[in-house]
Order: sequence, then C-alpha cells, then structure tokens
Amino acid sequence: MNTDTVRPAVTELRLSAFKTHRGVTLPLTRLTLLSGESGSGKSSALQAYEILARLGSGEPLARAVGEVAGSPAACVPAGARPDEQGRRGFRIGCTVDGPAGPVSLDLAVQAEPELRIVGERLTGGGETLLTTALTDPNRPTVQAAWHTAGATPVTRAPLPDDRLGTSLLPLRVAGKTEGQRLVLAAAEQVVVALRSAFVCDPRPEVMRGVGTGGTGGAGQDGGCGADGAGGAGRGAGARRSGRGAGSGGGPGKPGGAGGTAGAWGARKRMGSGGGEAGSWGRDTEGARGEGRLRSSCDNLPAVLERTSQECARRHAVLVAAVREACAGPVEGLRAVPRQAGGTGHGAADAAGVAGPAGSSAPQAGAVGVRAVLDRGALGELPVEQLGDGELRFLALALVLLTGPEVLAMDPVGEVPSAHQQMTVMADGMDRCMDPRQARELVSLALRMTDRGHVRLLGTVRDPSVAEGLPGVQVLHLGV
Repeated sequence: MNTDTVRPAVTELRLSAFKTHRGVTLPLTRLTLLSGESGSGKSSALQAYEILARLGSGEPLARAVGEVAGSPAACVPAGARPDEQGRRGFRIGCTVDGPAGPVSLDLAVQAEPELRIVGERLTGGGETLLTTALTDPNRPTVQAAWHTAGATPVTRAPLPDDRLGTSLLPLRVAGKTEGQRLVLAAAEQVVVALRSAFVCDPRPEVMRGVGTGGTGGAGQDGGCGADGAGGAGRGAGARRSGRGAGSGGGPGKPGGAGGTAGAWGARKRMGSGGGEAGSWGRDTEGARGEGRLRSSCDNLPAVLERTSQECARRHAVLVAAVREACAGPVEGLRAVPRQAGGTGHGAADAAGVAGPAGSSAPQAGAVGVRAVLDRGALGELPVEQLGDGELRFLALALVLLTGPEVLAMDPVGEVPSAHQQMTVMADGMDRCMDPRQARELVSLALRMTDRGHVRLLGTVRDPSVAEGLPGVQVLHLGV
C-alpha cells in the first residue's frame, strides 16, 4: 500500500444499538446514498456519524449529542429496558482506512441516568490499541489502557468520561516505542477522518431571510413542506458560538484544484482580527468576515462573492450546473452590492446597485451583497426568488465544488491537505427537488468525488436518481 496517497476516510459505520438501528453495518464508499421509507433510519444514521465526528473534533459528549439528537434519551434504541441501576444507552462505531491500515473505533455510551462514555475500544494492526471502562460510577472518569509494547505491555491512566479517548491520545502517548507509535498513527488517522466532515442542510426559508449575506432573518413559513417549517429555528435561531479567538489577516497557502479545498481553498483570509470559525457552521464574526459557508447556507451571497473571484474555472462549473437545474436561461451567477434601504425584491433593486457588468465592487450606499442570476435578455434575478429546489441545488453544488477552507468547519491543520479528504453529509439531498434536479446534483457529486478529495454521504427519498451512474452506492434501509 502506498501510504503517501492514502487519505484517511470512514469506510464503515456501525449502528450496534442506536435509535431504530440494531446490529446495522453500513459500508461507505466515496459516494453513498441512503434510501428508504420514512422512519427507516436514514437521518439517524447520519446523526450517529455526526456524533462521532463531533467527538473526534474534541467536543464534549453532552454538546455532541445535544446538538445532533436533542437529548441523550433520543439515541437509545426503542424498547431498550434499563438495568438494575436504571442505566440505558447506545452503541455506535466506525472503521477508518488510511496510511495505518483499517482502524476500528467502537463506543458504548450511557444515556441514563447520566450521560457518559462507559466504554471505548480502538483496534488496528492486529492489536487492541485502546480500551476504556467505567470502574467507579462515582467518578467522572474511565480507566484507560493503551498499547505500549515496551517494558510494560500497556499503560493505564484515567481519562474523562465525557470525551473521546482516542482524540486525547496524542496528548498522553509519548511515541517512544513501536507500540506507542502505532497507537499515535491509528488515533491520528481516526481523528483526521472524523474531523474532516461538513454537515450541509441548506434551508431555503432561512436563505431568503438573508439581506446582507451575513445574518439570518426570521425565515418564511412552509419552505419544503414540513421539513422547511422547522428549519427557521435551526438556521436563524439556533446559532452557536465559535471556539477560540483565532487570528485574522494573513495570506492563505496557494494551491491548485488538486488540493483538499480545490482552487477555492487558496485564498486570503478576509477578516482582520475576526475569530476562526469553529466546526459545524458555528456563527462567528470571523466566519462572516472570511466568507465561509455555514451549514444552513444562510450566508451564501457573501461566500459566492468570494469564490467567484478566487477561481473562475470552478465558478464556471457552478454556473453550468445551475443552468442545468434552473428553469429559464442562466448566463451567469454573481454577487452584487446591496443598497441600503433596498426592498430586497426584484431584479431592479439588484441592477440598480450592480455597477458595471460583472463588477462586484462596493457602491455608494451599498450594505452587504446579494446573489443574482444573469438571465441574459431577461435581466437579473435575485437568487432568493428561485424555487426551494433550485436554492438547495445551488447551495449543495457550491459545497461540492469547494473545500474545508471555504466552509465553516475546522480544517485539520496538523496534516497536509493532500493527505486529507472531506466528507459532506447531506440529509434529504433531493428534498424539494424534482428528479431532473436531483440527478444533476448526484452527477455533479460523482464528478467531484472521482477526484478523490471529497466524499459524500447523503439521504434521498427516490433512489432512482442514481440509476445508471457508476460509482454511486445506494443502500436501502428498512428492507
């Protein structure tokens, strides 16, 4: 195996006991779509992956579970009975392939009466590399043992019961023996793969509530039916604070389309003194200043302004994809200054502040930017006037054509980008779309995943959108 070209990636998701799933193993390829009837567990499978990813990013267990599932009890399999001590929980895990070979991570989480990780097991290279167990219920720790293969076969020490032990190993293992180095390589591989994930759920009703590309509005009722009705709270009202102060200014690393972030990853940080955006689309001033796309895509105009300037080739691919998905002619897609006091509706408002054709330079009295489609002889159309399916298509296509440094996620700075690949998680990937739009989006995803720098795990209602597309794996749940 050529370890110089193998990028860490989650290749198997295990749902041993999680919500509606019991003993389920899902093999994951570079493009995997989950299909099934309502209630078959498509969304919960993505939730399990996201919990693992958050834990791999260093988040405490309560936040990882609470942000994803709402409550720990919601993750417990239906019908699970408590033991004599009133304890119930769930079990999830994954396998990560990479330079260290296949590495497996499995977690046992106690959800009631209190939330804690009661067991963790990391295996790879034919060895058990880490095990943890709850030995004293009165202490907020677990007893951990990791592979040493030195003067003593294992090293034992307590670890907190609300953190992923694997993510803490690089701080605890010296790396002096061959066994310790194996542990470090396996732990790094798992953490890199789990951290390199971006959850994308474009909310049309929230995107339409954005006037400047920077802050979300109250949204509109009824977007995408029942799914859209609940979206405004997540996009506009459930904002999360970013981590750390970060640093602003300074040029980013130059790179080409072959990098993890593609050509759009080679950019300058556009904020000066703004905080670094945390994982999972956290709403920070730094993310807003840098033009990093959030999970709900409510700041799409600001991001589009940035990406259209940084890579004309990728922007042309985006325009071509949008042309196939949208009704009516599409000759271009760009961000234009938005005038203070504008109505926020109609092409005239956008055209009145656009300046010269193709220009996005700030105009007098302009406040923020808005995204518009160039319809040729029909004039310009603000993207917020597009249908829900067209808006979701535009946002998801933009995500697939970018990379970690354009998205509001926490890139793995310790590992060269050439050794990473991002996983996009898109629940309801075909939501609000007609079959033609959904198939065009899957085709675009296939072209991008073929490059090897991005993977996609999504759910679809209609699996036929992937028929005849080689390289797309469709897993039917609930069968």
